[in-house]
Amino acid sequence: MDAKTEQRIEETVLEILRNSNMDEVTEFMVRKSASEKLGMDLSDPTRKSLVRRVVTAFLDEQNTMQQQQQEEQQKEEDEEEEEEEEEEEEEEDDKKRKNDGKEYDDEGDLIICRLSKTRRVTITEFRGKTLVSMREYYNKGGKELPTSKGISLTAEQWASFSKNVPAIEKAIKKMKSRLD
Repeated sequence: MDAKTEQRIEETVLEILRNSNMDEVTEFMVRKSASEKLGMDLSDPTRKSLVRRVVTAFLDEQNTMQQQQQEEQQKEEDEEEEEEEEEEEEEEDDKKRKNDGKEYDDEGDLIICRLSKTRRVTITEFRGKTLVSMREYYNKGGKELPTSKGISLTAEQWASFSKNVPAIEKAIKKMKSRLD
C-alpha cells in the first residue's frame, strides 16, 4: 500500500473517530464507515492493521488528554480546598480578634500581650475568679495549648505585684550597674 493511500485512510478514520460517540463505536464500525467513504475494501490484513493502529493511537491520545484534564481538575480542586482552608483559618483568627480589636485564644481568654513566640500574658476566668496568667504555650494540631510552665495570679495578687514593679525595676537597674 502506497503512502498516499495510507494517509487518506488515516485521515478518514480520524475524521470518523472525532465525530463518533466513543462509548458506542467499535473498530469494525469505524473500518466499515471508512471503507464506504473511501470506496475501498479495508478488510484485507494490511489495511485492517492500519485502521487498528490509527484507532489505538487515537484512543491512547484521548486517554492521555482525559488523564491530563483529570489531573488539572484535581489540582484546581486541591487549590480551591487550600484556599478554603486558608479562609477558614483567617475567619478563626478574626473570631479571636473581636470587634474591639482585642485578641482572644482558642478558649476565649483575652491575650494581653505576647512575651515571645511561646509565652504570653492572658486574662482568664477560673472557678469564678479572674486570673492574670503568664504562661508558655505549645502548638498541637494547629492549636496553641498551655503548658504547666507559668503562673496565674488573682486580681489581688496582680495588684500587689504591679504596685511593686517600680521597686523591681529599680533593683534590676542596681544589679546591672554592679555588673557593668
